[in-house]
Amino acid sequence: MKLVTFNLNGIRARLPRLLEYLAREAPDVVCLQELKCADEALPVGDIEAAGYQGVWHGQKGFNGVAILSRGAAPVLRRVGLPGDPDDTHSRYIEAEVGDLVVGSIYLPNGNPVGTEKFDYKLKWMERLREHAAALLASERPVVLAGDYNVIPEDRDTFSRRAMAHDALFQPESQQAFRRLVHQGWTDSLRAFHPDEPKLFTFWDYTAGAWARDAGFRIDHLLCSPLAADRLIGAEVHKWARAEEKASDHAPVAIELA
Repeated sequence: MKLVTFNLNGIRARLPRLLEYLAREAPDVVCLQELKCADEALPVGDIEAAGYQGVWHGQKGFNGVAILSRGAAPVLRRVGLPGDPDDTHSRYIEAEVGDLVVGSIYLPNGNPVGTEKFDYKLKWMERLREHAAALLASERPVVLAGDYNVIPEDRDTFSRRAMAHDALFQPESQQAFRRLVHQGWTDSLRAFHPDEPKLFTFWDYTAGAWARDAGFRIDHLLCSPLAADRLIGAEVHKWARAEEKASDHAPVAIELA
């Protein structure tokens, strides 16, 4: 089974690239983020024509997450994280695909540091950690995939200096990510590329970042122990970032036996 996470940076603007990707890579499960589209305007018909069924959690102009599966439709488990009934951001959706539990995550950016946006990021990460603990306790194969907006280590960015004041690279963000992983999750991409120095998944549109390979790693697929036991591969599909009118994120794929 090939499972992919892909931040589209706008599903309507990036629909040709998404359909191209589905046709070329034929993933079994796709977690999408940053749809930037209300539910009623989502291009569901185009996705179904490509052979995929989905569960969606859209939001006009911002955020938005989805889970697609090839063939049979995913079975929706929940939209939104527990812990804050007043949180209206469309940032989390969870479904079952066969025996697998899949969560698609668009974690808050948190910039600028020192504002309520950074506080919201850290509180959201704590809610995610609590929910992830409950998922682990269920002893199911689980994959939590998405744009975590966290650069886990120094080697995961092109420049520590450039990111020093960014919410993605703050010690508090990294510590929260480690607390999550240390529950017993496997960082799939890093597990298969432990010594790769430029294991990037995002390149900004500005300052020639793509041409200079000035990227960082913020798209992660965390596997529970029962899912990690089935891991046989993980890779960044950089070709998709090189396409015309591409997202600023590359899709990241794992293979499960």
